[in-house]
Amino acid sequence: MRQLKRTAVSMAAAQLTLICSTAAFAQSVAAPAPAAAASAAAAGKTDKLDTVVVTGRRAAIASAQRIKQDADEVVDSIVADEMGKLPDRSVTEVLQRMVGVTMDRVASSNDPVHFSVEGSGVIVRGLSYVTSQLNGRETFSANNGRSLGFEDVPPELMAGVDVYKNPSAEQIEGAIAGLVNLRTALPFDYNTFKASLSASVTHNTLGGANKPNLSGLVSNVWDTDLGKFGALVDIAHSLSNSRTDALVVDPYYIAKPGDTKWFPRDMAWRQQTYNRTRDGLYGALQWKNEKAESSLTFFRSKYKFDWSEFNVIAQVDPYSVVVLDGATYAPNGAMTKGVLTGKKDENGNYTGIEVENQSRYAKRESQTDELTWKFSVRPNDQWTLTSDVQYIKSKTNNVDSTVGTAVQLPKESIDLTGTLPRLVFDAADRTYLANPANYYWSMMMDHLDKGTGTQKAWKGDARYVFHDNPVLSDLRFGLRFADRDATTINSNPNYNWASITHAWQKGWNIKDVAFIDKSDIPTVKNGFEGFMGGQTSLPSLYFPAASVPAGWPASYVKLHQLYLQQCAALTHPDWGWAPGVTGCDQWNSIQGGVQWNPATFGTDPAGTNHQKERTTAAYSQLRFDLHDVGMPVDGNVGVRVVRTKSAADGYTILTVSAPPPGAGGLPVPELTSFAKAQTFNNSFTDVLPSLNLRYKASPDLQFRLAVSKGLSRPALNQMQGYTTLSQSVTLDPNTPKGALPIVTAVSATGSASGNPLLKPVKSTQEDLTAEWYFSKNGSLPTGFGSFRPVRARSSHRF
Repeated sequence: MRQLKRTAVSMAAAQLTLICSTAAFAQSVAAPAPAAAASAAAAGKTDKLDTVVVTGRRAAIASAQRIKQDADEVVDSIVADEMGKLPDRSVTEVLQRMVGVTMDRVASSNDPVHFSVEGSGVIVRGLSYVTSQLNGRETFSANNGRSLGFEDVPPELMAGVDVYKNPSAEQIEGAIAGLVNLRTALPFDYNTFKASLSASVTHNTLGGANKPNLSGLVSNVWDTDLGKFGALVDIAHSLSNSRTDALVVDPYYIAKPGDTKWFPRDMAWRQQTYNRTRDGLYGALQWKNEKAESSLTFFRSKYKFDWSEFNVIAQVDPYSVVVLDGATYAPNGAMTKGVLTGKKDENGNYTGIEVENQSRYAKRESQTDELTWKFSVRPNDQWTLTSDVQYIKSKTNNVDSTVGTAVQLPKESIDLTGTLPRLVFDAADRTYLANPANYYWSMMMDHLDKGTGTQKAWKGDARYVFHDNPVLSDLRFGLRFADRDATTINSNPNYNWASITHAWQKGWNIKDVAFIDKSDIPTVKNGFEGFMGGQTSLPSLYFPAASVPAGWPASYVKLHQLYLQQCAALTHPDWGWAPGVTGCDQWNSIQGGVQWNPATFGTDPAGTNHQKERTTAAYSQLRFDLHDVGMPVDGNVGVRVVRTKSAADGYTILTVSAPPPGAGGLPVPELTSFAKAQTFNNSFTDVLPSLNLRYKASPDLQFRLAVSKGLSRPALNQMQGYTTLSQSVTLDPNTPKGALPIVTAVSATGSASGNPLLKPVKSTQEDLTAEWYFSKNGSLPTGFGSFRPVRARSSHRF
């Protein structure tokens, strides 16, 4: 993806100056020529020039470097030289610029074959236990997690981003790997009138589209008899279009036990087009006088995307796949090049590989709002008291629809010997695949989910400054109370898969497959032009038109009618009858098929995860500086104590299959079936000490030692309280007729969507760093980090 910037910046007290540039630059003005100066003096006139300060990227780098150098903790920062001018299109891309931070390029951890161009999250020093804050306050998105979805946040609204590798006691708990703090500006940061406008255009090479990004800021301050007032408004609007091409090699299998050669079941390919709209709104009011200061802020991030995909994936038993003669293998037995097809039929012909050509459409809308009020008062020159109130509301809504056609791929030639996997198809294969009469409607799958989350939090802090003390700098202590309520609802069924017609259904479930050329449901021929930048040539295949998955649920009703027609037409020679259209759904369900109904939210508790959580925290932190006693060492030491109480609304179901009366054999526990709603309560208290030391060997060279304990609470989807249990018995089939049945086995099974009694993951962590600041805009930091995690404890009771 290529980004082309056009930036307009305005700074003035009475006028607006527009500057267009492709990179930040500094400007100097030449002194007036002697003749001109003499002329002005002769005229008796004096020109007064306003002072113009032009800042650029170097100023931003220097500012970020100063934050790192002067911080009490191990921290890395990126600072915007102007609002709207962070260096990347997403917060995740910004974060990956920092040492030890990597960007998660997949859409989610459980879906590694779908990529995210702008990233879906970050990993700090190889760990995913990362928490997020906005201006030092905990924040989140309504996505079953505990952190903010960084893809939701407009980077244009950010004044800077900080990553704390080893947080101190005064910072909110929840991080082991790292704490990400997003910072916005306040009016007093500029201390005068400021207006700016930023615009950029992003071009996607594969997608071939240009998408704009706009952001604007207006801020001003006023001095009055009641104190100093300030107001700031910042808005951002961003569009993005991208295309992702992917080749996916399926897992490897062996043809039979004891074989030394392994082969992949198939190589799949997909092409995804992604459209994203992101809007941000931020407003701040600020006031202060000699004794007090207050700020009121509102932050909104709104994220909307839709994406469509063409996906070719095998639907075949791997042990029915045949590797034709001539294949090559690596020394470890893994196939590197060969031709795959299906086993021979009764006529001695290879059957090929059944593949589904899936068209998928998904759209999601998310919004997070935060309202905060902070008030600080200074009774004297030693005490500062602060009250901070926060309210967050987040919501998300998602629709996901997939429809597929199928075809028998005659064969598939795979070449894994190069830097890029290759698929090769001969002319006969391409001719066969270009004929729509060979395709049939195969499957459909719909899914819905939605979520809401709210949090109310209050934080009170106190700071006492030690005057004329050679060692102690200040003492900080405070309390924090937070209540979070989160609900996530998945449709029932969750991913509602249903077969339309497949080859494996013929003869027992349907008369024949539903060929696409015999239906009026639209399809599209996709030749995958320019796939992988033209490095791979793929055959043309027929897919459901984009309007089919996007037309859910009406389009699904028409697709299901195709199944019903083939089901009703089936007459088995041993039956002498056909089920008919009206009885097909019920009969199909009994026979192990699918009785389709649209996915709905409904009232089934299996799809609902409702969590409540209350945290109460207290901390105390002492800052010290030993320079005045002859030791170039400073830092802080503190402890944070946090009490967590959670409640998960859930459901427990027990199903009991009792043995016949009078049965002998193994004893069977006497249980009664039940289904009941439950609330699972959990609580735990954690003590989290921390120590941060800095040794300044010289003004340019310093060393740090940080030791602390941290915790990371389980994700909310890991704590769902829905459990199903069952008890069944097995009877001896050889019991003589008329004799009492004999119980030969008693089975007790169960499954849980999560564990509401999970405890957090804890860690003792140490960091040792060396930092050399060899210039105003250059540094060489190096470090060593150690983690000793303790696994989350869990228990479950009924």
